[in-house]
Amino acid sequence: MMAQVEKVSIAITPEMAAMLRRAVASGDYASSSEVVREALRDWKERRTLRNEAIAELRQLWDEGLASGEPVESEDALARIKAKIEAATPR
Repeated sequence: MMAQVEKVSIAITPEMAAMLRRAVASGDYASSSEVVREALRDWKERRTLRNEAIAELRQLWDEGLASGEPVESEDALARIKAKIEAATPR
């Protein structure tokens, strides 16, 4: 049992209310509150993962900017192919 709880009131669509009731009626959950708590935990986890992904993208962006002047992709590929050919024994 939770040591401390706060009771709140929420408004949901009739479809969502029906889903809640079905989840409880099926025995998957003991109460509507349990369904909502799990949904909030999942929401929190998704937001955390999203924020981590955004932070990683920002870091990669910054690393890209700090890596030097941009190069056209065709030029970069040509240089890579030349390095591979030079390193490949014949």
